[in-house]
Amino acid sequence: MQANNHPGKKLMETNCYVCHSPTASHDDRIGPPMIAIKKHYIEDETSKEQFIEDIQAWIKNPNEADAKMRGAVRRFGVMPKQAFPEETIEKIADYMFDFDIDQPEWFEDHFNEEKGKHNGNGQGKGMGKGKHQQQAQTNYEDLPYGERGLKYALTTKAVLGKNLMGTIQKKGTLEALEFCNVKAYPLTDSMAVVHNASIKRVSDKPRNQKNKANSEELEYIKTFKTLVASEKEISPIVKETEDDVHVYYPIVTNTMCLQCHGKPETNIKTNVLKTLTLLYPEDKAKGYSENQVRGIWNVSFKKN
Repeated sequence: MQANNHPGKKLMETNCYVCHSPTASHDDRIGPPMIAIKKHYIEDETSKEQFIEDIQAWIKNPNEADAKMRGAVRRFGVMPKQAFPEETIEKIADYMFDFDIDQPEWFEDHFNEEKGKHNGNGQGKGMGKGKHQQQAQTNYEDLPYGERGLKYALTTKAVLGKNLMGTIQKKGTLEALEFCNVKAYPLTDSMAVVHNASIKRVSDKPRNQKNKANSEELEYIKTFKTLVASEKEISPIVKETEDDVHVYYPIVTNTMCLQCHGKPETNIKTNVLKTLTLLYPEDKAKGYSENQVRGIWNVSFKKN
């Protein structure tokens, strides 16, 4: 199928679905699904060029004043600022404009209800019906090793992110620290069981010393730092042994991360800094800016 071969499809799944998943339930999500973004940004007279330009502008500078989805901002807050290559966003937006994209089963009723409240505003090209939960049917074991390992990492990231961002939104940053300290490892381990894989997050500047990278992992971190700094599209690093596969992928900071991983007193509030010192006496995971490699995922599994 032409849609499946479009490069924007895979880029959207890799870069967007962690927060904008088409398979999350209505109440169990940390951002609007991509189909909602499409419907709010595309009207009858919207050209593809304008749509791409609008998406590029939002990604470069997400802010409440320019938001087209005010309901989403009220519920989830403004999207954390992240740095993506312009070419990546252009391909994603091109794919979104031309093709039906996955939508949650609950979305059609929800959108029609919201549309009714606003007297029909928002109809247009974005109204094309998506393919319900296409991604949920993917058999990960059929994927190439790199994609398979990345799926394992990103689904784990989604579980951690949903719980972390939900805690921040409902209870604040201090409670989120408690979540990371107590629940991050059990949640990661539970996803490892689900995928029958080993899933680790490691860093050259670990907060928890259990996450300290070994010499081989340090080399991969250095490689990813170079790639991210050059604003190139990132692909997983795959290393095979006779029986196993190891897949490595970077953990990159955004504005949300800086509340706990940014510069003390500038990004990290005094009370948060004090709690970090108590929970992690050997903490090295501070001083970051946006779009820096904070560590990597190391995912390993048996060959088919």
